[in-house]
Amino acid sequence: MYLESISSAIFDTFAKSHPLGSFHQTTNYALYAKKEGFNCEFIGLFDKDKKIVAASLILFKRINFFTKYGYAPKGFLIDYNNVELLSIFTEKIKKYYYNKNVAFIKINPEITVGQLDFKKKKVLYNKNRKTENKLQELHYRKRYSIHFETKIPKYNAIIILKNTTLNTLEKNTRNKINKSKKNGLTFIKGNRDSLETIYKFVEKKKEKKISHYLNYYNAFQTSNQVDLFLIKVDFEKCLLNYREKYKKEVERNAKLVERVMLNPNEKNLNKKLESDKALNLFNEYIKKATDCLAKKKEDYIAGAITIKYKNRVQILISGFDKNFQALCPNHFLHYSLIEHYKKEYDFLELNGITGDFSNQNPYKGLNDFKMGFNPLAFEYIGEFDLIINEGLYKSLELNGFLAKEFKRKEKVLIIQD
Repeated sequence: MYLESISSAIFDTFAKSHPLGSFHQTTNYALYAKKEGFNCEFIGLFDKDKKIVAASLILFKRINFFTKYGYAPKGFLIDYNNVELLSIFTEKIKKYYYNKNVAFIKINPEITVGQLDFKKKKVLYNKNRKTENKLQELHYRKRYSIHFETKIPKYNAIIILKNTTLNTLEKNTRNKINKSKKNGLTFIKGNRDSLETIYKFVEKKKEKKISHYLNYYNAFQTSNQVDLFLIKVDFEKCLLNYREKYKKEVERNAKLVERVMLNPNEKNLNKKLESDKALNLFNEYIKKATDCLAKKKEDYIAGAITIKYKNRVQILISGFDKNFQALCPNHFLHYSLIEHYKKEYDFLELNGITGDFSNQNPYKGLNDFKMGFNPLAFEYIGEFDLIINEGLYKSLELNGFLAKEFKRKEKVLIIQD
């Protein structure tokens, strides 16, 4: 067998038919990565009959003045269960890049090792965990993660689109979607000009510049693989809805006042306090809607960017205006994406959850929100570094270059009930 650089056309043909193929392993992703400062190479492993048996897009970036590292997004396209093939491919890559000042190549294969059960707070592992041992035996160094410490989340929630309807969602999620419809929210497919509006909702989530998302859009729009969506609010309809709610709550509050006067127990007092809070909230939104109507304020309050590849769609990024959180725009956005894609695609990936089942998990709100759509939740095999040059790798580690390069900054998302 021999390893060599291959053309993008040959690579794309191989990737499209491979079980582990994803949009991360495409020429489109390579175009995006080049704009982000990476150099790229497509490599292929050929057997004696000159047939490709493994391949990968590998991105390269200089990590200090002398040294580069490689990154194979979503891992090499290879049969990881074929130990002999994996061993040969690994050794060929190490030899191929040893004299090119490459310290290591990072991989994060899309291999499912377990399914998360949030109700029982455990992971049901499968036989693919053996692959982790195989990789470590071949001197791949594992990076451990439970939150968002790696380049791609180790845990993900995936919706089976054709099996998902409003009735299959959790009750709390259904209620919020119905609530959002009454508040006059509508789902709109955007265009290139929508990117600036969407960016307002996601700017602080990952601290990326708008050029980061523009690079994604430009790379994938040529093959119609990227979509932009916005959620619009009808402030007039919203105002009428909250006026009606306020009116009903005033009547309810008056009855609770009488009940507390007759029987001032804890239960009645708590109901009265809850009603007072509801009145304050409704009044606040009446003022906001009135103000927005008067000022003819921009009426978009949420948005998302998605990437399509083969039979699945991934939410690249999404966000909403926290000032209008009570209108449930995030729930409406995700449900609208399900309805939009279910006729043509099989799966919708929700772009990461965590494997932390504790109530202290800072991302518990994120997990709860996504699990409200009753997706399947998976743990992937995780992130590994294939050491090409042990000396260079240790030097980068000791001098703090690895920690600086791969420290992810994620903002905690809080979803109110």
